[in-house]
Amino acid sequence: MAKKRVVIDYEKLPLETINSIKVKYPDGYEENLITFTNKEGKYVSALPFETEEIYYLIRMTEREARQIIKEDDDYNDDGKLRDDFSDDLKDTDDEDDTKEYLSDNFDEAANIKDEGYDED
Repeated sequence: MAKKRVVIDYEKLPLETINSIKVKYPDGYEENLITFTNKEGKYVSALPFETEEIYYLIRMTEREARQIIKEDDDYNDDGKLRDDFSDDLKDTDDEDDTKEYLSDNFDEAANIKDEGYDED
């Protein structure tokens, strides 16, 4: 079965998912943004992130990506994740914790066009 594709705002994600995103992107988000065309035909920038069951596109502009990192105490003044940030995040099922957020705050991203994004 294909992964569910979800477009969501950063502030609507549960803390466990945000912490996992920080570990994946320890140097900040701005350089990892992609653009895609949403269902209304508008270009949107977003940060890609995958869990076992969901492929997220987390909506944010370059400016918002810089601001999120600047205001986050887990990142140092150079925009890098602090060395003492826990690498041992507790193993949780993000999809269960996220269901309440997704029920009200997602768009299916059926027509995603990844531009400038290489799969790891």
